[in-house]
Amino acid sequence: MINPLEILKTYWNFSDFREPQEQIINSILDGNNNVVLLPTGGGKSICFQVPALVLDGVCIVISPLIALIKDQVDSLLKKNIKAIALTSQLNEEEIIIAFDNLQFGGYKFLYLSPEKLQSKLIQEKIKQLKVSFVAIDEAHCISEWGHDFRPAYLKLPILKELQPNVKFIALTATATEKVLLDIIENLNIEDAKIFKKSFNRKNLTYHVLYIENYYEKLVQILKRIKEPVIIYTNNRKQTKDVSNALNQNKFKSTFYHGGLSFQEKNDAYNSWFSDEKPIMVATNAFGMGIDKPNVRAVIHLNTPNSLENYIQEAGRAGRDGENSYSLILTNNNDLQNTKTKFISNTPTLKYIKQIYFNLNQFYSISYGEQTLESYNFSIHEFCSRYKLNLLQTFNAIKVLEREGIIVLDENFRKLSTLKFTISNQQLFAYLDRHPSKTDFIKLILRSYGGVFDHYININEYKLSKKLGISKDEFKLTLNDLMKDGILNYSDGNSNSKLSFLMVREDDYTINSISKNIEKQNKLKFEKLKSVISFIENKTTCRNTELLAYFNEESKIPCGQCDVCKSKNNKTESLANTSNKIIEHLSLKNMSSNELLELINCSDKHLLFSLKILLEKNKITITSQNKYKLNI
Repeated sequence: MINPLEILKTYWNFSDFREPQEQIINSILDGNNNVVLLPTGGGKSICFQVPALVLDGVCIVISPLIALIKDQVDSLLKKNIKAIALTSQLNEEEIIIAFDNLQFGGYKFLYLSPEKLQSKLIQEKIKQLKVSFVAIDEAHCISEWGHDFRPAYLKLPILKELQPNVKFIALTATATEKVLLDIIENLNIEDAKIFKKSFNRKNLTYHVLYIENYYEKLVQILKRIKEPVIIYTNNRKQTKDVSNALNQNKFKSTFYHGGLSFQEKNDAYNSWFSDEKPIMVATNAFGMGIDKPNVRAVIHLNTPNSLENYIQEAGRAGRDGENSYSLILTNNNDLQNTKTKFISNTPTLKYIKQIYFNLNQFYSISYGEQTLESYNFSIHEFCSRYKLNLLQTFNAIKVLEREGIIVLDENFRKLSTLKFTISNQQLFAYLDRHPSKTDFIKLILRSYGGVFDHYININEYKLSKKLGISKDEFKLTLNDLMKDGILNYSDGNSNSKLSFLMVREDDYTINSISKNIEKQNKLKFEKLKSVISFIENKTTCRNTELLAYFNEESKIPCGQCDVCKSKNNKTESLANTSNKIIEHLSLKNMSSNELLELINCSDKHLLFSLKILLEKNKITITSQNKYKLNI
């Protein structure tokens, strides 16, 4: 048998395993079922990829995210390891060819989503494969108590019917005790060996900072931290706005979100990973496959959706073992807005029924009909037709997809992109020769900035409405301009497809999943409340509270988080802080923010000391709003 350590050296350039990877790999090689809970950065993929290269046959990997599948397959192919991903882009003939390669071409990995596994053709083909074992990634999706419940995961035991002797390894980075038990029960894993690594990160310090001016505080933090940083926001526009503002302030920053083109994402990632632009501002779309060891801080500008999401994102800091920080910037208004937005954007059962009815009407599907056709789909066009809220509709559609009523391919959220390839002067010379294109081009220039500098996302439907033409006519004109060498245009929705998986029965269809919908809405709200409770807590050590959520006990406070520091600061001598203030002001006048950068204490402690010194007339405030020492 091949030595796993040699595989690790050959393909991953590692000379040894991390704990407990070696035990997990040996357990797979010994033919055991395994359930693995490793925190973010724990190296879960190596746990199944290494033994798959040792054993004969194909390792089947189930993953819920197409982007994650693509990331792992691309990584394996770069190492000259044969792997295949079954996506919705493959037709029946291509699927048959893929399985021929798996059976006879020396391939080691087959990646697919749980929904794809439900195909009868794919099931029949899996029966014919020699399977080494099955890896279930993001296994918490099988639990109704997990933060990303996917009903299709409940159908994964079909693999035991297709391959009766197959062994499972289920992997997750975030699972409570209840979720772990669900994984074992729902996958019907007998005598599973459970591997758990503590969530305790001694080198990672958690801070919640209550502030009013987010940007001012962010600048303060980034002046102190000279190494790579990730800043998470909850919306795409904010990633660009924050990044641009930081760049204007002489920081080196880039941004990343799900609406960028592949090239834009790749450029942003590479410039950050290489430290050319060490500050990454991103939505939670940035996270898969990231293993940058020297990230020194992860900063959240908005409230995370759950503690599971938070600990995954925060865990991307300090993988090199050096002291690192997780910072949440918040205030009371932000917390209240988070609750309000959750309620307003969470689709009710009534709203989901309406969206399902509208979808069927949109494609003229009759009551009692089940169509096998896949339809082109644009959410903007759909929402415009029925005057619907975009975000709430998007969430309702994702619920219908989660519950197996419809399916959307991976291009659903892909946006069209455009960039002019000629200069401003050349463009106006072109318009002199083609005056019929003037209104069209001027609309684009008025609607979007930066079209000469980089690719921008566009909405063809909204633009076509402003010109009073159809979306198809608008796209034809864009293609004409591309042929003339004026611009580059990528049609994001050209391959976006929606399919219906059930007979249209309106209320009856939705009523059959109503309990699931209500349960999931309640669960998500409970998870949000847990995050808000974590943020509002001012008495329990942050680390202790996080560990308790994941059923770990820690009686010793970390001594470093904002709660622990606050307790320490209360005992710190006010006279000592006052002496430090006087010492610094004897050199020059300073603002409270400048003093805070020099004095290691809380905002409240510093302001209280300043107040006392003002009352004692030892300092005054200048017209520039700085503190001055009275001599």
